[in-house]
Amino acid sequence: MSDEADGDEAATDGGDEVLRASDIGGEGPPIEEKPYKIVFEANKCFGAGKCAEVADNWAMDVVSGMAKPEAYYIGEEDLEENVAAAEACPAKKDAGVIHVVDRRTDEEIAPDPHGDGTLSVDW
Repeated sequence: MSDEADGDEAATDGGDEVLRASDIGGEGPPIEEKPYKIVFEANKCFGAGKCAEVADNWAMDVVSGMAKPEAYYIGEEDLEENVAAAEACPAKKDAGVIHVVDRRTDEEIAPDPHGDGTLSVDW
């Protein structure tokens, strides 16, 4: 969880260190093939479905009523639609629960509510 109750600071691991996208999930395919990574806070998703409306990579699970990405690692050709999904997500008061990260720089591209590329998860 975030050390900051108001959510204005970057997410941390519960200590003093800021979480980086590379700290979450596996290594994935080579960066040259899929330079972008989706970090999804599924525990914060409430099933609005906005992501599935704007991106083919996102689908609603009929059983759980929650969204789910088809792929967590994406290429340049899928970047725009996944950024749109992250920006359309209404969860966490416009901070979203879908995060698109550039694996080359470890910076959050979307939604980037802090404006500085830090990963804005709050587990």
